Amino acid sequence: MDATTLAGRSRALIRDVPDYPRAGVTFKDITPLLADGPAFSAVVTELAERTRALGGVDLVAGMEARGFILGAPVAAALGVGFVPVRKAGKLPGPTLAAAFRLEYGDATIEVRPDTIPDGARVLVLDDVLATGGTAAATADLVERAGGVVAGLAFLLELTFLAGRDRLAGRHLDVLLTEA
Repeated sequence: MDATTLAGRSRALIRDVPDYPRAGVTFKDITPLLADGPAFSAVVTELAERTRALGGVDLVAGMEARGFILGAPVAAALGVGFVPVRKAGKLPGPTLAAAFRLEYGDATIEVRPDTIPDGARVLVLDDVLATGGTAAATADLVERAGGVVAGLAFLLELTFLAGRDRLAGRHLDVLLTEA
């Protein structure tokens, strides 16, 4: 599927859910995209191809939960390992933790530092770049564990939330943007 067709198909499959998880927030539901085998496969292939252009990575780190769904198949397509970045209390210790603000609350994520070898080049991947809090916290965890953030990739960027600003100086790649 070419890039223009992929973008159009993906946009058609991502559903807006108003006032979820709280009033005033419009949730981007990627479930219909995931359920469409050819579109899901094309997204994974495109993310993997763009990652290859970074000069290679050793690991893909995906954030809970939708970053797992996209990150694991991208890692498999690249032939590299996958590191799950989990909500606090979901991983057996020892872990590194980072607290941050979301557009609708606070959160803490964790990673097992022994899953990221010193100097490993890591792609940080998630479904949506909103305020940038989760991505910035994940990049911080990767670096505290000894890894190098080779880049960050997202299916969709919500530009009106200015998450890119929190990631200044880092390589960012997004398949779709929404103003």
